[in-house]
Amino acid sequence: MQIDIKKYKTIVFDCDGVVLDSNVVKTEAYFRTAKSLGATDAQAQALVDYHVRLGGISRYHKFDYYLREITHQPVTKEAIQILLDEFARELEVVLMECQIAEGLSALRQATPKASWMILSGGDQQEIRTLFAKRDLAKYFDGGLFGSPDNKDTVLAREKENGHLQFPALFIGDSKYDFEAATRAGLDFVFLSDWTEVADWQAYCQMHQIHVVKNLLALM
Repeated sequence: MQIDIKKYKTIVFDCDGVVLDSNVVKTEAYFRTAKSLGATDAQAQALVDYHVRLGGISRYHKFDYYLREITHQPVTKEAIQILLDEFARELEVVLMECQIAEGLSALRQATPKASWMILSGGDQQEIRTLFAKRDLAKYFDGGLFGSPDNKDTVLAREKENGHLQFPALFIGDSKYDFEAATRAGLDFVFLSDWTEVADWQAYCQMHQIHVVKNLLALM
């Protein structure tokens, strides 16, 4: 089945694994962040495993879990901020270097009437700065959104204020992307090339999710 991409008034994109080939570098950054702040290899790997299992979920939640359940430390704003700052330092260089999805510009030209929006589990200000530096912000006239607000919150807000117009499509690579899209009433396409979801084939088959390899395949 081919998606009629031109029928949508709003197209919502996840960032990591959809627009940028950044899933692997972010996973590695979680490990290095934990290690640089004194974690054992086992603790750092436990954080990585939790991150991969909860693809698309905010780093704020993951670091909360890391402190609470893995290192059994008090969860304070200060402790979370130390982790966030170290993680941001780890990402600063690698996000400038990771591959941009082939076909992004052509897809934008093919959908001139659609509003494009980024909806990421990544930090909102980090995404806005990165997309400006990499000349990607110009494609996303509908806005660049990320944590600390989660995807359900952003979708509900953008629907309520009229910025998210239907029919709408969410393009993602995680289970949470599909779940958030479904709760908000958006159509969904799963991109498989860069996903870190280990059982994505079985999951997509079970939920009858439309799968394409990458953005170029939507053309």
